[in-house]
Amino acid sequence: MSLRAIPDLLIDLLNEFTNLVRTESDLARTEMSENLVKLAAGLGLLVGGAVLLIPALVILLQAGVAALQTQGIAPYWSALIVGGAALLIGIILFLIGINQMKPKNLLPRKTINQLQRDVSVAKDQARIGDGDIQRAA
Repeated sequence: MSLRAIPDLLIDLLNEFTNLVRTESDLARTEMSENLVKLAAGLGLLVGGAVLLIPALVILLQAGVAALQTQGIAPYWSALIVGGAALLIGIILFLIGINQMKPKNLLPRKTINQLQRDVSVAKDQARIGDGDIQRAA
């Protein structure tokens, strides 16, 4: 087994660390980009929910007016059914949009997991390196 000089080992360590930081920053950038797409989708669903909530309210109000004006079943029940369905869909879209915009859903989980693995590997490598240096001495 050939032993390498300490300056060579330090240079290799610095190069590997630089590559690791570069790779991890690329991963973080990619993951944040993906999370921004999720944020935009959540915002779109939120807007979609809001757009449906407005006519739902109008329809429900029209149903209330129809109910007060007429004593017949058909006009206001049909308006209540349509308005209630639009309201329900709007609320569901709104809640899904809010859920996608929660900070916990925007964390760069892949990057965090990769950094944890890198730290573990670095610790293992340091232990192995210490054993080689002690055996060589």
